[in-house]
Amino acid sequence: MKLPALLLSLALLPTSAMAASDTCASNKYHQYIDASLSWYESLVALSVKKDENLKEVGQWFLDGRKHHFELNRQAFDWFLKNDQSRLDFSQSVESWLKLSQQDVKTISQQDDELGKFAKQAFNDRQSKPHPKNYELRSAFADLLSHPGDIEKPLNAYNEKITKIENIECK
Repeated sequence: MKLPALLLSLALLPTSAMAASDTCASNKYHQYIDASLSWYESLVALSVKKDENLKEVGQWFLDGRKHHFELNRQAFDWFLKNDQSRLDFSQSVESWLKLSQQDVKTISQQDDELGKFAKQAFNDRQSKPHPKNYELRSAFADLLSHPGDIEKPLNAYNEKITKIENIECK
């Protein structure tokens, strides 16, 4: 009676190890998404602090970034579970998910949760830019050309990414 139980345990071991590895990869990718969103929130906050007139366009920009990254979060988990051909774990975490604009368009046609995220992100990419988009991008360029102005959020982002990259999923 013990031998069948042992054999069953050994047979399930690779499945549970793969599930643990998938959970680790998902958590690692989610941490990357959260760090990226935090970085963009910091950039917008600093830009708006310098010019209050950028508040509306800043929120528009953040909404687009959130839609993009939330699609990536959902798509990553879907592909991790269903089709890992879209994932490249040999790259840095930022490059794990391989989705083209055409992929996003195709996924946006699906009538499921992933399709809803894709539709939102795809529509953002197809929509007319905010009238103050250029002003916001110029404010970003100005911030990025003055490293002292962004030192704290940039260091926080880099530290988070370093920690994330050091997570080993087996």
